[in-house]
Amino acid sequence: MNVKITIIFLLLVGVLCHDKQKGKLNLQLFQTSAKGDQLKAIELALPKGMIKDTLALFPERTFQTLTGFGGAFTEASASLLNQMSPEKRKEILNAYFAESGANYSLTRTHINSCDFSINNYSYAEIENDTLLKHFSIEPDKADLIPMIKEAQDISPEGFKIIASPWTAPPWMKTNNAWNGGKLKKEYFPTWANYFSKYIAAYKNEGIDIWAVTVENEPLGNDSNWESMHYSPEEMAEFVKNHLGPKFEEDKLPQKILVYDQNRGKELKEWADVLLKDKDLEKYIYGTAVHWYTSTNQVLEESLNYTHEVAPSKAIIQTEGCIDSEIPHWKDDQWYWSKEATDWGYDWAPEEDKKDHPKYVPVYRYARDMIGCMNNWVEGWVDWNMVLNKQGGPNLAKNWCVAPVIVDPDKDEVYYTPLYYTMVHFSKFIRPNAQRIDLELSDKDLLASAARNEDGSTVVVVLNMTKKTKQFIVKLNGKERPIEIVGEALQTIFIKAENS
Repeated sequence: MNVKITIIFLLLVGVLCHDKQKGKLNLQLFQTSAKGDQLKAIELALPKGMIKDTLALFPERTFQTLTGFGGAFTEASASLLNQMSPEKRKEILNAYFAESGANYSLTRTHINSCDFSINNYSYAEIENDTLLKHFSIEPDKADLIPMIKEAQDISPEGFKIIASPWTAPPWMKTNNAWNGGKLKKEYFPTWANYFSKYIAAYKNEGIDIWAVTVENEPLGNDSNWESMHYSPEEMAEFVKNHLGPKFEEDKLPQKILVYDQNRGKELKEWADVLLKDKDLEKYIYGTAVHWYTSTNQVLEESLNYTHEVAPSKAIIQTEGCIDSEIPHWKDDQWYWSKEATDWGYDWAPEEDKKDHPKYVPVYRYARDMIGCMNNWVEGWVDWNMVLNKQGGPNLAKNWCVAPVIVDPDKDEVYYTPLYYTMVHFSKFIRPNAQRIDLELSDKDLLASAARNEDGSTVVVVLNMTKKTKQFIVKLNGKERPIEIVGEALQTIFIKAENS
């Protein structure tokens, strides 16, 4: 055997011994990218050249338990599904709720109408019906309830539902209007009873509500659509003296989430009032947050502050979407381009303009979900599941984008790149997974990791650069080289060791 062959033989033996000693991780790799991958299963091959970067996982270092990922049932989405053929309707709901699809586990819906409704409505239209004798969820029975029930039939494990009111009926409010105003204090008991009746009525339809938020966006929306304003102190009073005791009286197990608006300085202010109040503690499950303060920041400081104020309380992202945009139809590249603008691009005060630049929609979603996971958020809920090519229907012309866009006239469906972005998280990170720690040496990449109850480990990695990146994933003494192309999102699914 000549010297050259001997050296090659010894090197191969060394590699084989190294592999046997270290072991290869048993994993699957799925990728969505600007070049056209849509949750594509990637064949694993040893990348060429030396790999210097690592992604080390530490399952013994755990953080929050995760509730789930998903989207919202709205009258807008439900009414559109009713306009589609039965085959397309089933296809869309399977895409969201089947095990072969996104397998959503956490959802949201609205109590009374919201901006993504066809008309203004409540369940108590008769004025001064303080005993709610005429309470009825009949307005939801044409579109909304059938959508939820069909999703329930499809979902293999079921899903949790968070219900949020945008407003009380106008006759309960200081301005007697759908938009703006406050809840009159004499109607605090009636409004608390309203929640209880809603939960009971939905249960009678076979739909269990898991949690409620006290009010969607209590700081308001400049009265452009349904809203009702609270100060932190007013919400504390309502929950402490009315909603919480009513849930106790009626033996309701539903969770109560407070705040339900944007991260940032307001979140910290509300946390100080609501989460430090010992008399409120037994009633509050956690804090609901939205993302509209910034298109380019996760606002980690406010999330961490909220967790530190009340470490035992949950933080759940209950709403986020590409707002103030009309959807781009069958144009995948737009969702990967830095062209989207939000409400703040035009209307934010000058000092806040830095938080509202043009942005890449896919990056906004993926970066936010990763950032939320890494900063104590336990669940992440997208807004509308389905919208039309206008970004509605919406009674306030508050057009937005959804992961799935439909054209009912042509019975066509467009699964935007945002849909696949959601699937990277919802399909693989299952309820009761625990976030685990990781160390990633390449600072150009963003990543978060969780371990499911079955022992499988999930890592989601975002590469916002145009360069292909290589790194070695390390877990429990085993490793595997990974390659992610530029402008891509990957889910690394590592099977349980005994599987």
